[in-house]
Amino acid sequence: MSKRHEIKSRIATLTEIKGILNAMKNLALLEIRKLDTFLTTQQRVVASIETASLDFLTFYSQPPQLLAESFHQLWIVIGSERGFCGDFNKALHQFVQSHAQRKNRLLLVVGNRLRTKFQDDRQIVAFLDGHSVTEEIHTTLLHLTEVLNQLHQQLPLKKIGSISAVYYDDETCAVKLRQLIPLAASQKRTTFSYPPTLNLQPSLFWSQLSDHFLYAALHEAFYTSLMVENQMRLEHMEKAIQRLEKNEIQLSLDYNKVRQEEIIEEIEVILLSAEALSETSLSE
Repeated sequence: MSKRHEIKSRIATLTEIKGILNAMKNLALLEIRKLDTFLTTQQRVVASIETASLDFLTFYSQPPQLLAESFHQLWIVIGSERGFCGDFNKALHQFVQSHAQRKNRLLLVVGNRLRTKFQDDRQIVAFLDGHSVTEEIHTTLLHLTEVLNQLHQQLPLKKIGSISAVYYDDETCAVKLRQLIPLAASQKRTTFSYPPTLNLQPSLFWSQLSDHFLYAALHEAFYTSLMVENQMRLEHMEKAIQRLEKNEIQLSLDYNKVRQEEIIEEIEVILLSAEALSETSLSE
């Protein structure tokens, strides 16, 4: 009897865990649907800024590039705040470690789940709490802006010459490195015959356009990263639920087997009791 109750208790526990995993799966699915709208809009914004920069560079020379040896390169590594998303953070850490260690490279890690993997890295300049849902990305970016301002104040002689993002690409679901500023020069040229009319000096216009691009591209990178994170979490939950269902089926079979053995034992006891009573009545 105790074994049957033990199996029944385990089945109840698995059912409860499966309910929790289904809830997490549904939340990830809802987040993916929200991000699909946000990401599509943000990609159009980034594309429009890139088009404007292309038009500008067709007629105006790009400001001289900073020497990589004398300026810091900041990599913003976008991880996850929550777990249950497979190898999401592990792949980010491996990607950064696989690249050559540069003396002037700085790392800014976003997400508490990724923080533990970079805890002893000497190139870390700051850790930043991440976000769990789409609505929290704006707060994360505000904190990121504060950190960037602090870094510029702490590095007066060797300022940050470039900022890049390390995050998951939603099309390939692979980790990629994307330079955000300075804007990379494109080999393409627009077909316009006349230069764009500017209300600012070209250098000032380019500086402000770069700032707008950085802000928009960071939004896109964070949206993309959270999209892939939830896609991987959804896949992880589905596999976990499938394993739980297999365990439930096996436990149900074990439960039925134990119950059948108990019924057989009860029948044997009844038969033995009936046989004993019949022998007693005959002896009398």
